[in-house]
Amino acid sequence: MNWDQIKGQWMQFKGKAKEQWGDLTDDDLDRAEGSRDQLIGRIQERYGIAKEEAEREVDAWVEHLALTANRNSIS
Repeated sequence: MNWDQIKGQWMQFKGKAKEQWGDLTDDDLDRAEGSRDQLIGRIQERYGIAKEEAEREVDAWVEHLALTANRNSIS
């Protein structure tokens, strides 16, 4: 799974992002509109963390989504 896939299906992934980062509001996620950089910025603001840490969290989340998708397609 890559970011283009997430951006293309942002409406479906918004719920998963909300599960991962519960402090993000629906407005935060709407403003991100599937943009990786916007999502990272929103996470930085809400959680008071450095950009690099927010990037690592987003990258780990995408990796988890990819693993879950691969696992579901194998089943």
